[in-house]
Formats: sequence, C-alpha cells, structure tokens
Amino acid sequence: MRCMLCESLSFMHICSSCQETFLSPSLYKRRLSNNIEVISFYKYNDIKELLHTKHTDIGYYIYSILARNSLQKFAMNFEYEHNISSIAVDDTVTSGYSHTAILNRSLKSKCIRPSFNKLRAKNTVSYSGKSKEYRITNPRDFYIKYFKCKQVILVDDIITTGSTLMEAVNTMELNKKQVLFCLTLADASIV
Repeated sequence: MRCMLCESLSFMHICSSCQETFLSPSLYKRRLSNNIEVISFYKYNDIKELLHTKHTDIGYYIYSILARNSLQKFAMNFEYEHNISSIAVDDTVTSGYSHTAILNRSLKSKCIRPSFNKLRAKNTVSYSGKSKEYRITNPRDFYIKYFKCKQVILVDDIITTGSTLMEAVNTMELNKKQVLFCLTLADASIV
C-alpha cells in the first residue's frame, strides 16, 4: 500500500517517516468554563483530513495511528496515586467501530483503566460544522451506565466550542464522578 501523506510504499497507512514528521504531538491546554483542563495533542487544521476519516473503513487505522502517537505516549508517562478510569465521550459503534473507543483503549497503563460503553448520548445529532448556538439548543443529553471508579478522565477526538465536553463533565458530576481533566486529539481553536 502507499502512505496517505507522501504516497511512498509502506506497510502502514501512514509511513513511519510521515508519522515522525507530521504526527509528532505537542501539548495544547485550555480550560472549559467550569475550569476543567482539556489537553489536546494536535492543531485541528494540521490533521483535519485525517480526522474526517472517522466514519470510513480506513478511519479505524488512522485513529489507531493518531492514538498511538499521542494518547498512548501520554498514558505511559502519566502518574497518579491510584487507578482512575478513562471514559470515551459516546463510544457508540458506527461504521463498524467507535473512533472514541479507539482513543480510550490507547490510554491503558499502570494507573489508567479504560472503561467502555459508560457515557452515552440519547441525542444522536451531529455537531460537525454547526454553530455554538446549534450545539447549545441541541444538547447530546448524556447518561451514564454504572461503573465503580469515582475519578475519571474524559476522552474525545476534537474540541471546538467545548459544549460537548462541558455537558459530559456536568453529567459525570451529577452522578458523583470527579473529572480530573479531558483529553482530545485536536483543538479547533488553536491556529
């Protein structure tokens, strides 16, 4: 096969050289209005085309590569005094896989235990390309399925306005869970 970025022959969808050149993560931080920190690894515009593969067959491989290069490295260096859970934002399976579950799975480490199928949206509305007003008037209406751990990390692919993560944090807090911080692949506010 050929690398999606440089078109050279490769055993992977994105060759090692391009992963090193174009997919080396950086840390970008911002805070939600409730003061919860969101850590992202890429500028949205730098990986936009790759993120848009999420509802295609090839998206599984692209998201696995992105997760391995960013979230997995983060998890291996993350230390905490006890085990915590990572929870994907609405890891419902579409197109044969869940892109947020791929990200969440990559966080498995000595103190992070990924939990799956725990935070789901009742509303399946798509926010892609929608305004902040649209997002506010059409909430995801999250609910939680029982899990033991009290402290969590929330995981999503993109942060734009922050409304999805805010709603997810509020749902967690209403269910007596403490969100330590959120992780996303990309932040759309960074230029």
